[in-house]
Order: sequence, then C-alpha cells, then structure tokens
Amino acid sequence: MERKQSFPPVAGEGARVLLLGSLPGEESLRQGQYYAFRYNAFWRILGELLAFDPALPYPERLESLRRGGVALWDVAHSGIRQGSLDLNLRQVIPNDIPGLLRRCPGIVRIGCNGGTAFRLLKKFHPELFDGCRSIVQLPSTSPAAAGIPYAVKREAFRRLLTGEEPERAAR
Repeated sequence: MERKQSFPPVAGEGARVLLLGSLPGEESLRQGQYYAFRYNAFWRILGELLAFDPALPYPERLESLRRGGVALWDVAHSGIRQGSLDLNLRQVIPNDIPGLLRRCPGIVRIGCNGGTAFRLLKKFHPELFDGCRSIVQLPSTSPAAAGIPYAVKREAFRRLLTGEEPERAAR
C-alpha cells in the first residue's frame, strides 16, 4: 500500500480556531482538496456558520475560512491506509501542529473533526492538552458517522466557532 500525504495548512493571520482532520480521504486526495467527498458535511456546515455558499470554487471556500478566523489542517502528515476509513490508518507520521500554533498565536481553540483526529493529536502532541487552548473532539462530518444527526454536528461546530464549550461527541 502506498503512503498517503496530507495537504498544507490553510491558515490566515487572524486565525482563532484550528480545525483538524485525520488524513484526507481518497476523493480529497484525488481532487487535491480538503473534504472533497460530496457527502461529507464539512463544507455545508462551515458555509452555514460562516455565511458562504459551500458550492463556491475551492479557493473561495478556503478564503471564506480565513476571513472567518478558521485554520484547517490534518493531524497526520502521512500514513498508510486502504480506502478512506480512519479505522484503516496505520504508520502515521504527524504534522507539526505546535509549529503551526507558533506561527498563528491567535488560535485559542482547536476542534478535532472526529475521534481519530482527536486520538492522534493526543498521541503525537500530548503537550498541547496542558496549554491554555481549548481542544475538543467534534462529531465527524464524514458520512461514515451517519448515526450522528446533522443538527448535532452543526451545533458542535457552532459552539466551537463562537467560543462556547462544545459537547463531546458520543464515543
């Protein structure tokens, strides 16, 4: 199996919130875009919360995130995985999340998009959990997490973006 690699971070100078995924899925890798799988709710949720059309061209969606103070990256720099399911992710090499946080000191809240991103962040960067930032596990926007209603996912992201303490995702 070939090693799959994440994309560069998306982060503007005014970033206050960092959203972390695990590693892009097959469709995202094919298109070279974060959350490209059409059934993933990420862009729909962020579009509603930051008031932009989730059907905008990809560069404009990224700019909408930056304007909204949201940075985006993955915990894994690379890993070996068959298909798109995080259950199959192995031999992970982490991204330099602490380095990004040093470059973007305004980030005060981190939201992990799903349990795998949260567990990987805790495994590779446990020191971040001792800091002054709020780090939460959000319900995954992936269609693999179809058991979590859209409204629950949207509310968790809303609470993170507004600074309210999000409720933990069901384990």
